[in-house]
Amino acid sequence: MDLIHIHDLEVSYRVGVPDEERAQPQRLLLDLQLHLDFRPAAADDDLTKTINYFAVTQRLLKFGENREWRLIEKLAEDISSTILSEFRPTRIRVEVKKFIIPEASYISVIITRPYQ
Repeated sequence: MDLIHIHDLEVSYRVGVPDEERAQPQRLLLDLQLHLDFRPAAADDDLTKTINYFAVTQRLLKFGENREWRLIEKLAEDISSTILSEFRPTRIRVEVKKFIIPEASYISVIITRPYQ
């Protein structure tokens, strides 16, 4: 299956278990793989037959406005369900990278969900 890969999109969301951690938005990186058959779009050179990755990134950049999450697992699920319903890839893989442990480059969660 073909895919669009959005690699390390930098966003600022309020996420963390303690209230203090959610007090200010923090830097996260999002990695998305959106699976879709590109043959119809490629045959006609038609954006409407594929996923507009610019629109996806713009949606994600604003996704955290007036919202917060305790767990990055819940954030990944919310991103997945939103992108699946709005952009309809056949499958999505979402990785959320968080920079909270000083001794680690990052902590991440990865989920894969089909379009239903």
